Amino acid sequence: MYKKIIVPIEIGALDRGEKAFRKASTLLDTGGEIVLLNVVEEVPTYVAIDLPPELLQNAANDAEEKLGRLIRTCGIPAMIEIGHGRPAHSILAAAEAHGADLIIIASHTPDFSNYFIGATADRVVRHAKCSVLVDRQR
Repeated sequence: MYKKIIVPIEIGALDRGEKAFRKASTLLDTGGEIVLLNVVEEVPTYVAIDLPPELLQNAANDAEEKLGRLIRTCGIPAMIEIGHGRPAHSILAAAEAHGADLIIIASHTPDFSNYFIGATADRVVRHAKCSVLVDRQR
């Protein structure tokens, strides 16, 4: 069905990410590839002054280790990519760079500020140049 699938995973919500990862494996063509993507958000300069300089690198290392463990636990081959910056922008950039034909993104139960599908998922759906599957999770 799909040759290249991007699965953005929030490290604080690995259970949702695992569900999306398993779904991606069922939609992947033989010989296709899944890219597990975690985005380490930049810290505003006025906040970064009070934080240790290695904070972002530690977050990236932690994400890579946890995604590697997820791959081993699920037994599904995948590539790991760590992005930096705004999540929606990084997801769209990764999809473009990899020539993805599908993004599977988990969406949480919305609140009033992002009522329909979540702020990041909403931006990805509106701006992606490939198909997007929103995995609604409660």
